[in-house]
Amino acid sequence: MKIAIISGSNRASSSSKLLAKYVGSKLEEKGCEVTFHDLFEKPVPFYYPDERDQVDDVNLQLLAKTVAEADGIVLSSPEYHGGPTGVLKNALDHLDSEHFDGKIVLVMSSAGGAVGVSTLQQLQVIVRNVHGINCPEWISIGGDQRRFTSEGEPESELIKKRVARTLQYFVTMIVNFRK
Repeated sequence: MKIAIISGSNRASSSSKLLAKYVGSKLEEKGCEVTFHDLFEKPVPFYYPDERDQVDDVNLQLLAKTVAEADGIVLSSPEYHGGPTGVLKNALDHLDSEHFDGKIVLVMSSAGGAVGVSTLQQLQVIVRNVHGINCPEWISIGGDQRRFTSEGEPESELIKKRVARTLQYFVTMIVNFRK
C-alpha cells in the first residue's frame, strides 16, 4: 500500500513536520510504502490557472506523481491564523480529482493553541472538492502536545495512542475501499 505524506510547513523543523515524519514511520511499521513530500525542502511554484499545463517544475512533477500513485494521502499543516499554510494550499491548487479521486485522505495539524480544528475542517473541504474521501478521524496537536523527543517521537503517550488508533482506522479504510 502506497501512502503519500505532504508536509505543508514553512519551517525547517516544525511540529507538524515532526508529526508527519512520525506518522510516516508508524505507517512503514504497518508495511506501507511511504513517500514524504516536504514543501519546505521541495517547494512548488505559485499556481497560475492560465499556465497550469505549461508549468515545468521538478518538485511539482514529483508531488503530482507521488499523489497520483498513492493509495492513501496524509496532509499535514501547522495552523496559521485559523487555516492551513499558504504553501500547502498552493500545492493542493496544482492537484485535482485525477490525483485524489476515490482515495482516503487523513488530515493533521499542529497549533500553538489547544487544537487546530479550523485547519482540519478547511483541509477536509478541499479534499471533498477534489473528490478525495476524508478519513473521519484526524490528528491535531497543540500546546505542550507539540513536544517531540530527539528520536522524533511525541513526548505525550496520549498523542502516541491517538496516532496509533487513527492510523489503524486510516489503513483499514484504505484496505476496505480497495476491495
